[in-house]
Amino acid sequence: MSRVALRMVVFACRMTYLAGLKINRNPMRRSMRDEIAAAMKNALRERRTDELSTLRMITAAIKDRDIAARGAGNPDGIPDADILGLLGKMIKQRQDSARAFASAGRQELADKELAEIGVIRGFMPVQMSEAEMVAAVRATIADLGARGLHDMGRVMGALKNRYAGQMDFARANSAVKAALAP
Repeated sequence: MSRVALRMVVFACRMTYLAGLKINRNPMRRSMRDEIAAAMKNALRERRTDELSTLRMITAAIKDRDIAARGAGNPDGIPDADILGLLGKMIKQRQDSARAFASAGRQELADKELAEIGVIRGFMPVQMSEAEMVAAVRATIADLGARGLHDMGRVMGALKNRYAGQMDFARANSAVKAALAP
């Protein structure tokens, strides 16, 4: 190992110790934060400014949620499932903005919002197909023993816990209603 590489390792270990961060024991599993940080470094190196600004916006939103979580007594910040939910919310916001800009005749701003959606979607898991979603809804209903529309909140909560970022919950809502309807 070269001197420079050794110094970098020592520096990283010191920073990890000083920050009190936990070291990820499974090197094959990268957290969402690591993936976003790596993408930010690549965008910075390759001078992709639009992508970089979106990644910085994502990082700022995650840090904001982390601060709120630490205030609530969670010193580790928000888990990956909550980050996926945050990314999904960011996508919905940008879709609404893109529609508003397009209807107002500001296509360049709508295109910018759509480009941001593309960057954010790069961190989301693959969305379930309609058939997979219906099967997941039926399995969740069977697991919970849901009998009617009064159990819809429990079913939707369980779906959000199990399939965060993997399905569109607006479509899942209608599938749950159809499955629970008498």
